[in-house]
Amino acid sequence: METIKRYVIYTLLLAVAVAAFTFCDSRLDEAHPGRKKTVALIVRMKHGDYWRTVKLGAETAAKEYDLNLNFYAPDYEEDTQTQMELLRQAALDGYDALVVAPSGDRVLQEAIALTNPRVPIITLDTEGQQTAVKSYIGTDNYDMGKKACEKMIQLIGKSGQIALMGTGRSTANAVSRERGVRDVIAGEKHVELVSAEYGKLDKKLVGELTRDLFQHYPEIQGIIALDASTAVDVAEEIEKMGLQEKIKIVAIDNPSEVLEYLQEGVISATIIQKPFSMGYLGVKYALDASEGRPVPSRVDTGTKVIDRENMFWSENQKLLFPFVK
Repeated sequence: METIKRYVIYTLLLAVAVAAFTFCDSRLDEAHPGRKKTVALIVRMKHGDYWRTVKLGAETAAKEYDLNLNFYAPDYEEDTQTQMELLRQAALDGYDALVVAPSGDRVLQEAIALTNPRVPIITLDTEGQQTAVKSYIGTDNYDMGKKACEKMIQLIGKSGQIALMGTGRSTANAVSRERGVRDVIAGEKHVELVSAEYGKLDKKLVGELTRDLFQHYPEIQGIIALDASTAVDVAEEIEKMGLQEKIKIVAIDNPSEVLEYLQEGVISATIIQKPFSMGYLGVKYALDASEGRPVPSRVDTGTKVIDRENMFWSENQKLLFPFVK
């Protein structure tokens, strides 16, 4: 009888211990209020002003909210394989929330597969249609395409032929931007979109496409470039052909090469994004979501049309040159 009694007591004590351990484990943050949260930020490239500005915004938020920020990025923007490897490294390092700018669907799917369902995932720059994603923070690319086309129509006097060129026709951002361009043109009786050409990140190829465009459409008046790399390569070819006084170019984003061509008048305007806000809000909402606070499912960080007239305005200088104090 005594043996049975001891067994019952031991069993009860074990049950209490397990319950206590489970409770403590589930309340780890409350038991250790000094523990800093860790946010992993994975972007598409470690170089370039755009991604450096995203990182700067994220670092500012991490400092303000007293977080650990683990930053990962490949050397090249379309290096999907390396980005997936960095996701695996981030998972090994551990994080309380993941902020990722995926280079494609495969990267986002890998992020979801590697992340505990209770850990929030925030996407930047590229919108992912996945229910596991807590929030998208970035540009409304459809609206960006509309603004680029509206500016072009203004530049050519609301009449004439235009073309658009870009990299990666199947990417979500390019699809949305082109749709915005086409929807604006649909309402213009005297403006014709004569060509939509896409290539790779290849200066020689973009140059060939630009020359071919003028052979087929010698009366063309403007080119909308759907990404910065294409804009720079088109501008270089237009300058070589001596057509900078005739052809209007509307670009996307504001790397130094685009701004140089803008100042020289080869590029007429560019539609800039707000990468600092993306990085800052990405980390802020990652923290909120990790602590159970509601976050918006979609945040449009906005765009702005920049031309030679307004590029030196003080408020625009802060957007164009975030690293200049």
